[in-house]
Amino acid sequence: MTEGRFIAYYRVSTARQGRSGLGLEAQQRTVRDYLNGGSWKLAGEFTEVESGKRDDRPVLAEALAACRVHRATLVIAKLDRLARDAHFLIGLQKAGVSFRAADMPEANEMVVGIMAVLPQAQRATPHGM
Repeated sequence: MTEGRFIAYYRVSTARQGRSGLGLEAQQRTVRDYLNGGSWKLAGEFTEVESGKRDDRPVLAEALAACRVHRATLVIAKLDRLARDAHFLIGLQKAGVSFRAADMPEANEMVVGIMAVLPQAQRATPHGM
């Protein structure tokens, strides 16, 4: 059962995806399905149109600030909507904001950190892992 306050963060990679709702509606549905059935409050929703390769995301920074103000947990539909870079995810953990990925509700920050390192390791290895 999901409980507490949450700030939702959605990211689409292109302006066209953002305008069309492609991917955005699916992310919103996934987050709401994850939160459904508990005693929770969605304290805010933030949507960013930006590549997952970039670390400088002003809307994400606003979402993290809102998490601190509301003492909320950041919730995302899928881990890859937040970041594809392990260093970025580890920095997020150091920022003191808890986050949950609806596609992996049982994963805590440590598990998410380990999972974030795997794609980087696979890219660095010539034949994959």
